[in-house]
Amino acid sequence: MASSAAVASAAHAPSAGASSGLARLPFLLAAIGGVGALIGMMVPGLQKQFAFSWLLGFMFYLSIMLGGLFLVILHHLFDAQWSVPIRRINEHLACSAPIMAVFFLPILLNALLAGPEKALFAWMHSDVSHDHALYAKKALFNKPTWVVVSLILFALWHWLTNAFRNASLEQDRTGSAACTHRMRFLAALGIFIFGFSLTLGAILWMKSLQWQWFSTMYGVYYFAGSVWLTVGTVYVITMHLAKNGPLTPVAQPVIFHDIGKLFFAFTVFYAYIAFSQYFLIWNANIPEETFWYILREKGSWWSIGMLMIFGHFFLPFLLLLRIDTKMSFTVMLPLAIWAWVMHFCDLSFNIMPVMHPNGFVLHWLDLACMAFMGGVLATWFIRNFNAHPPFPQKDPRMAECLGIHVPAGKSQGGVH
Repeated sequence: MASSAAVASAAHAPSAGASSGLARLPFLLAAIGGVGALIGMMVPGLQKQFAFSWLLGFMFYLSIMLGGLFLVILHHLFDAQWSVPIRRINEHLACSAPIMAVFFLPILLNALLAGPEKALFAWMHSDVSHDHALYAKKALFNKPTWVVVSLILFALWHWLTNAFRNASLEQDRTGSAACTHRMRFLAALGIFIFGFSLTLGAILWMKSLQWQWFSTMYGVYYFAGSVWLTVGTVYVITMHLAKNGPLTPVAQPVIFHDIGKLFFAFTVFYAYIAFSQYFLIWNANIPEETFWYILREKGSWWSIGMLMIFGHFFLPFLLLLRIDTKMSFTVMLPLAIWAWVMHFCDLSFNIMPVMHPNGFVLHWLDLACMAFMGGVLATWFIRNFNAHPPFPQKDPRMAECLGIHVPAGKSQGGVH
């Protein structure tokens, strides 16, 4: 059990451990990836590949941002105590909407300026009067609406994520119950904003690549994969911070077990949603739906599909069944890295058959865009983490989480 003195010491200690030993890696990733992305953007023969690679990287890191937002909302919706020590990590992951908005600019410019041969979204160059599938969805799939709704989504995410973090930091300063009440209210409202906005983002920026396709489960599908990836990422960040200083007094072994259980839960949930979507479309056998999967059974896309079944579900499912593996860094660290690989394959399976219909191609621009965005976002996260206390200081559930008894009628002053 962590003592009150140890927690108090960590609360006022600098948070440099967040970047200790790894400070240069984000810069190197951003620099090397940025050069590669710039080449892809400028060379005419690579511009279409760059557009798809950039979209792939964007949707990948958007997953982590939205996953972080969901974990913050989940914490306050259920008044959870186990997740108090990692709440600040989730808040910082969620508060990357300004950076993601900047990353969205190449996608926006492609939609507004690219010709048919380099366009990501072919429906923007289709004649709605001769395209029944587009005509049926013209209320959403028209250029002005696409642009306006996209911008509104970033505005909503920026407001909601910063509202949570500002109230959390205010709670650190004052310990006021009003801050807790505000965050609970934001969670009750935010879960609806989150669900609708994530679904719209997935439809507008990924599903609309093949606008003829129908799926009422696509938003949930993207949500399940996003939270799965984020939980694995949070596990690794928490492990690093627990080993290198700031979270050592508050990162109890049970926290890793709880994160592992959530990782396991979303492993199963993702598999359920992915199977349900496929099964319903296969069973209905409607051409407007089946063509999407038929394309993804060609060439090596079939192998990627099999990899998703066994690598995205069966491998983590079987590894996480045991209680002890959820607290074993030897198992969980490689598994979290594997989650990044599987989510990359998952998004490639969704996006890249439009660009490479005959099979999976790992282009160097895919890696360049991923490295650049990852480096920038890691730098943003580390800066934010170091600028604030590493964990909530006056959360009313912190003592309960740490197993510290606070006598009735007394504050938790010794805890924070």
